[in-house]
Amino acid sequence: MLGLYVHIPFCSSICNYCNFNRGLYDAALKARYVEALLREIAGGDAGAPADTIFFGGGTPSLLDAADVRAIVAACRHRFDLAADAEVTLETNPETVDRARLERFREAGVNRLSFGVQSFQDEELRRLGRIHSADRARVAMREARAAGFDNVSLDLMMWLPGQSVEGWLHNVDGLIDTSPDHASLYLLELYPNAPLKEDMARAGWSLAPDEDAAAMYERAMLRLDNAGYRQYEISNVARPGRESRHNVKYWADGEWLAFGCGAHSTRGGVRWKNVSATEEYIVRVMSGADVVTERRVLTREERLEEALFTGLRLVDGIDIEAAGARYGCDVWARYGRELQPYIDAGWVVREGPRLRLTRPGMLMANEIMAVFV
Repeated sequence: MLGLYVHIPFCSSICNYCNFNRGLYDAALKARYVEALLREIAGGDAGAPADTIFFGGGTPSLLDAADVRAIVAACRHRFDLAADAEVTLETNPETVDRARLERFREAGVNRLSFGVQSFQDEELRRLGRIHSADRARVAMREARAAGFDNVSLDLMMWLPGQSVEGWLHNVDGLIDTSPDHASLYLLELYPNAPLKEDMARAGWSLAPDEDAAAMYERAMLRLDNAGYRQYEISNVARPGRESRHNVKYWADGEWLAFGCGAHSTRGGVRWKNVSATEEYIVRVMSGADVVTERRVLTREERLEEALFTGLRLVDGIDIEAAGARYGCDVWARYGRELQPYIDAGWVVREGPRLRLTRPGMLMANEIMAVFV
């Protein structure tokens, strides 16, 4: 089934490391944007089956519950949305309280994804986050009190000045709050990130690569011991709480995306909406095409992407099924290049399945380069 992605580009403040398509919240602009979103969704592929909605951003929890209810209703009206559809709202801890979360739940949200990033106030300040570690802990408790039984939490590792032990303190903080799902991301600094200037002025540095590897491996071991199952390079979950929406990105799925800068993939075609919020609104409301880039993927490109993304999953990829889908003997084409990684213990071939070992996940970019 399709996944439906809804981009909300508004934030209370702009984090100094972020390179997503976002801007500061403006109530009047938000109202116009939601109206444009509803119109774009209404023009979607009528009756197409879908089973996930993901509100990403930006900070989607800045929407009113009425906005969320209207968008979910529009998706249900236009698409054949499964009765048990997973509806995720990305949420920042400082934007919600129990009452607000209850309203989101009544509006149709059944999964929350909290952008916590750290359980240490000094690290949060360095990232330009405006919540505290205590506020994050309270928000998690409020989510439970509001009736949410599917809550995810994001952490960032390899932060400026962060030690291995400092990072593991954050992992312990995550475990203490007991989310159902967690995503652990490595900080990536884009070329003009303000955080780079802050680091230079303050003399902060990133830990050496071997420390980053230790952060990853020791965190995953602690999460194993706490009852979480790693199912993707950066993601762990309690049994049955894997992100159904995000798995579509890794398992050669298809999705339709709405909003400014949103990317869609369906039927071997990939397209992107115009990035600027105001231009997006004007185009939608005037009936103009909001798509600014469109590319038809070749069969070769689709195979490469299926292998590249599928190998991110802990269970790996069925190379025979992928080969049948795209008309290629995968092992005949790539086996010779993959063999050294198998010999090194980084890749395992078990019948038709190919998967990375945990040490292999640290070398994922190098291994996956075989396919592109």
